[in-house]
Amino acid sequence: MRTTLNIDDKLLESIVEATGESTKNRAVNAALKEYIRRKHVQELIDSWGKIIVDDYSEEAEAAEKRREEFLNSLRDGTA
Repeated sequence: MRTTLNIDDKLLESIVEATGESTKNRAVNAALKEYIRRKHVQELIDSWGKIIVDDYSEEAEAAEKRREEFLNSLRDGTA
């Protein structure tokens, strides 16, 4: 999408240099992507300790054991 923006020349040159991109367009896009990535990371950090995660590891291990026993019984012909 084409958009007209007024960006400070020194800031734009700094972004081009910092990103190492070959064009201003690519540099601005890279900077915007990095900004959004950092915002998402910060949101995850801020939510630390606020998300309740149920631990189903024991149930998953028991289910895997039952599955393996069932598959072994099929191989052995005891099912």
